[in-house]
Amino acid sequence: MHPFVEGRDLILGGVKIPFDRGLDGHSDADVLFHAVADALLGAAALGDLGQHFPPHDPRWKGASSCVLLQEVWDKVSQLGYRVANVDTVLVAERPRLSPYIPAMRENIARILQVGVERVGVKATTTEGLGFTGRGEGIAALATVLLFLDREIPPDL
Repeated sequence: MHPFVEGRDLILGGVKIPFDRGLDGHSDADVLFHAVADALLGAAALGDLGQHFPPHDPRWKGASSCVLLQEVWDKVSQLGYRVANVDTVLVAERPRLSPYIPAMRENIARILQVGVERVGVKATTTEGLGFTGRGEGIAALATVLLFLDREIPPDL
């Protein structure tokens, strides 16, 4: 999750979304790509995003999360893993995200080298509850199922 801040673009799933605020973070603060990257790292037992891209490291200041997700995928795939599927949810009261979901799915699929039919992106609200409900920021959750190359069923 990241809080909203004035003066930054809102980037989610690699898509620039028209909105009056962006998300605060060391990189471009794309919470969707961060959640997918963390899910990949966790599924491969490689730690978490902060270990690989520490917020005090100036190399990642303002970095595109597309680059971060690509680097994570490179590490995971070099171990022989492939993606079976990805499921994500964005939690935000606003802006309305559904028009941008197809492009987000395509971006994730392209980076992870998987068909878009295996990538789920959903958006929901919290009905006014919590920090997302008050419009203070956006949260994202992701689950990734990985297979080792030799274990992938032929129909995947």
